[in-house]
Amino acid sequence: MAKSALDKDLQKVVQLEEATHSAGLSFVVPGLTITFLFGAAILGGVSFGAGPLTTLVVIASLIAGYMALNVGANDVANNMGPAVGSRALTLSGALAIAAVCEAAGALIAGGDVVGTISRGLVRAEVSFAVLDFVFVMMAAFLAAGMWIHLATFLGAPVSTTHAIVGGVVGSAVAAAGVSAVIWPVLGTIVASWVVSPALGGGIAALLLLVIDKLVVEREDRVAAARRVVPLLVGLMAGIFSIYLMQKGLARIWHPGAGLMALGGAVVFVLGTFSSKPWVARRAKTLAESGRSISRLFVPPLIFSTALLSFAHGANDVANAVGPLAAIVDAASHGIAARDAVVLPFWVLLIGGIGIAVGLSLFGPRVIRTVGEKITKMNEIRAFCVALSAAITVLVASGLGLPVSSTHIAVGAIFGVGFLREYKTNRGIPNPGVQPRSAFLKTSRLNQTPEEAVENFQKRERRRLVRRRHVLGIVAAWVVTVPASALLSALLYGLMRMAALVAG
Repeated sequence: MAKSALDKDLQKVVQLEEATHSAGLSFVVPGLTITFLFGAAILGGVSFGAGPLTTLVVIASLIAGYMALNVGANDVANNMGPAVGSRALTLSGALAIAAVCEAAGALIAGGDVVGTISRGLVRAEVSFAVLDFVFVMMAAFLAAGMWIHLATFLGAPVSTTHAIVGGVVGSAVAAAGVSAVIWPVLGTIVASWVVSPALGGGIAALLLLVIDKLVVEREDRVAAARRVVPLLVGLMAGIFSIYLMQKGLARIWHPGAGLMALGGAVVFVLGTFSSKPWVARRAKTLAESGRSISRLFVPPLIFSTALLSFAHGANDVANAVGPLAAIVDAASHGIAARDAVVLPFWVLLIGGIGIAVGLSLFGPRVIRTVGEKITKMNEIRAFCVALSAAITVLVASGLGLPVSSTHIAVGAIFGVGFLREYKTNRGIPNPGVQPRSAFLKTSRLNQTPEEAVENFQKRERRRLVRRRHVLGIVAAWVVTVPASALLSALLYGLMRMAALVAG
């Protein structure tokens, strides 16, 4: 009895420690968030200095920090989700790699100059007073941050760029009327809702189909892997070298198309030949241990997700702090400029640190949605998703098509999931499809109602893409621009009202 009582007491102590740990975490997250936001506001005030609009710059710095947190929490998950879902990376490992690479991309390659977010969306002849311009920008990226915050809470990956575009449209219309917006530009952005996931999904499915045919479905998978995997590693290295030159380093280096192609070809050859010895040794080890050859794709997958995070930090830091740079420029010069503006290092610092902190504190929810809840991932599928993301961006840039990195990544996951589902269900008769030939009538048509029901149930069990999450994500995409626009218009009106009351 004494031993039983002691065990119970020890169990209570353990439960108390676990409860204390959970309670501690519940205080750590908001504490770190508040500390970062407070630091961003102080940094903005100290860096800008004294002036008639210093208070607004401080508030804008606070909003920029909030926006950066949300960009990190939602947008970065698209790069890390497949690697975590395939178990190539643990969640903590993915968070650490992404945080470092995102911050490095923002601070190293974030650039010195950015175009204000209103350029290209608001007509050039529309001129704002400085105070109106500041309110338009503040309302736009506060609305975008709030919408992304809600989407992250719901576990839905959405486009940060689309949220900011919606915010600018809403506040610009509220400030200067419907005619202020260049609507055809908004139309091309809406078109990316279809273009981005379709391209990403198609390319990812094609890559998976090729790997299945050349490696997975071969009788001697090890020998096939020794031949094919080095070529895939070289392809990944070449594509990502071009991707980094075009996207990740675009703000500090501008190589021509010929130089990028040459660099990609050189890296492809180096990557292919340098990986051959490692692939041969690793494939032999996996064959001897009976483990899946999909483990060969783990190192290139981790490398590719790190590069995607670096490029994302370099490009999308402007989404978080571009409006702040425009506000600082307008407040400093007394004019509402909508062309390229200088991006001070302290502004980049808010963006880079904010993205890393937001990812670390709030990213796991969306990472799990992207990596685990849409369809089942393994290392090969995740590799196809990552490589598809880079290829799709390059193809779309070459064709001049507007695309969203978020939509591309999620579309790629849809692509590999639906391909798996199609291949799995290929041999099961579909009761809703009429045969087209006498052969199909004898070989594929359900013979009895019971057989039709049985086959229907089999197909339902083999739905490898969860429709509920697909519909929820697509709905969030469609709603992002109008929701951000309406919220931004409301916030602009409240800011103008507060300014009038304050005198």
